[in-house]
Amino acid sequence: MSITARLVVLALLGVIPVLLYPGAVSIALWVALLVLGCAVDLAFAASPRAIGVQRKLPGTVRLSEETVSTLTVRNHATRTFRGWIREGWQPSAGARNPVHRLSVPSGEGRNLSVQLAPRRRGDLSVHHVTIRSAGPLGLAARQVTIQAPGTLRVLPPFHSKRLLPSKLRRLRELDGRAAVQIRGAGTEFDSLRDYVRGDDVRSIDWRASARRRDTVVRTWRPERDRRVVLVLDTSRTSAARIEDEPRLDTGIEASLLLAVLAQRGGDRVDFIAFDRRPRARVQSGAKGNLLESLVTAMAPLESELIEADFSQIPAQVRSISAHRSLVVLLTALDSGAVEEGLLPMLPALTSQHVVVIASVRDPHLDELRSQRGTAAETYRAAAAERALLDRAAIKERLRQLGAEVVDESPHELPSKLADLYIRLKAAGRL
Repeated sequence: MSITARLVVLALLGVIPVLLYPGAVSIALWVALLVLGCAVDLAFAASPRAIGVQRKLPGTVRLSEETVSTLTVRNHATRTFRGWIREGWQPSAGARNPVHRLSVPSGEGRNLSVQLAPRRRGDLSVHHVTIRSAGPLGLAARQVTIQAPGTLRVLPPFHSKRLLPSKLRRLRELDGRAAVQIRGAGTEFDSLRDYVRGDDVRSIDWRASARRRDTVVRTWRPERDRRVVLVLDTSRTSAARIEDEPRLDTGIEASLLLAVLAQRGGDRVDFIAFDRRPRARVQSGAKGNLLESLVTAMAPLESELIEADFSQIPAQVRSISAHRSLVVLLTALDSGAVEEGLLPMLPALTSQHVVVIASVRDPHLDELRSQRGTAAETYRAAAAERALLDRAAIKERLRQLGAEVVDESPHELPSKLADLYIRLKAAGRL
């Protein structure tokens, strides 16, 4: 049972007769009148348990887009249902109109639409619907909460998709599919041409030279159909928010852009989310669209409040590919976690693969170190300078161990990581 605002107003109006005719009798009569009105409403209200509800939800929606949850309400009671229906969505679902007032005659149905504007990535769940059936006087209502479960998967937004056309044009130039063809020191045979002064004598094709009776050399281009392994760190450091976005979400955005770019470039792409055990995996040999598989696997990922076990990463990479690959590790460059876990593991990885360490840098540190107007600002500037120096030292140690490092702000990381992949491709290092 629940009471309505009409009952509250009516109870307040009862102050007037009580003041005109003070005494216990007038109070008792007015209270009895209110109780009688509530009893009449409860007796003549349609049973909320006789209301059937069916939910229809889209399977997925991208973050920053809107969708609709549809409820089909059918009245199986003998009386007309008049009341309210409230959806039980969690706040992050962004339900704009979760409460609906409606009237449904006996044996009929109505469709209700709830506008959803999700505010976070992942699986959003709704478990119940609350039904409130009001009586003819509108003083009281019968209320029940019934189970009507549903799940909406909110996919990563992939804002960096707008960068894909320009990156693909550069990649096609390397592969010779556009008007411009760039010759690089790759490993895949491209064509023959006449020898010119300065060419490496090791590239001379002696058989072809004998046939032509002139010296010709082989040209090479970066090899295609190589394997790219993306490893996304989901440990505690990925939960830190930089520019109001978790590191994990920035890593997802960068992984999506690089994965689609590499696949369009003819390479095989594998993805694994890892901290102490794999949280998600997408294999290059899986059927279906790679982008769809990636966003579906990445959507429910959450940061785990545990330390990453970097020592297991070489074994995880070997389980994906035993051949030389491009391994991209998206993690944080926090000094403690890197020195204790990443640095000891890195030589085992760089000896077999081309390794790229990608990390999100906080641009707020650059702002802090430039503000020195007060004593407090000077201390903060010194702390920011110390943090940046430690970060630079870690990056230098990573490079000395043979890894490429991309350390950029959240908005720049996807683009810079894609640029590094194109440069490695042009240099024939893949």
